[in-house]
Amino acid sequence: MIIRQIYDRLYLFYGPQQWWPGDSPFEIAVGAILTQNTNWSNVEMAIKNLKREKALNAKTLHDLPIEKLASIIKPAGYFNVKARRLKAFIEFLVNNYNSSMEGMKEEETDPLRENLLNIHGIGHETADSILLYALDKPVFVIDVYTKRVLSRHGIMDYNVNYGEYQYLFHQELDKDIHLFNEYHALFVKTGKDYCRPKSRCEKCPLKDIDSK
Repeated sequence: MIIRQIYDRLYLFYGPQQWWPGDSPFEIAVGAILTQNTNWSNVEMAIKNLKREKALNAKTLHDLPIEKLASIIKPAGYFNVKARRLKAFIEFLVNNYNSSMEGMKEEETDPLRENLLNIHGIGHETADSILLYALDKPVFVIDVYTKRVLSRHGIMDYNVNYGEYQYLFHQELDKDIHLFNEYHALFVKTGKDYCRPKSRCEKCPLKDIDSK
């Protein structure tokens, strides 16, 4: 089974990745929204700003003027857009779960995922990152690194939609939170180190793997 083979090869090569960085489920959810279209170092700066302002909690963010929030998260880029998205998520959390990530975690995965996808600015990757990393739900996160690795090894065309990519992992693997967590993180690591837009295949741990 090639999907499992890829995981085993990457895990042996890299070891555990200890994802997702964050001190609480709420911080992880905020980070998942802030990391859209930017790199993690920029998100870390934005989160440090939120902590310095003592604003990394649902009540404070809910009450914070959106202009102030945008200025705090400026290092994450697209700060006006992301401020609106964060506000939309906070509104959802406050109105439906009394600001409690634990309350959200008690919901069934499928309806919760649909509700997350209905929040302004939250797409499939962000919703699934919140589900997996903040709420311990067994959903596989698909990102550009996953698609790049699988398409370059002839497993699935890059332009296939998100749902079909996700179905492949849900079909081929046990729905194991730890496995999904590690596997996604390993794809990110591989994508940054080797499977870049201009590939560096010579020393890649997957260089001799293909779909045949």
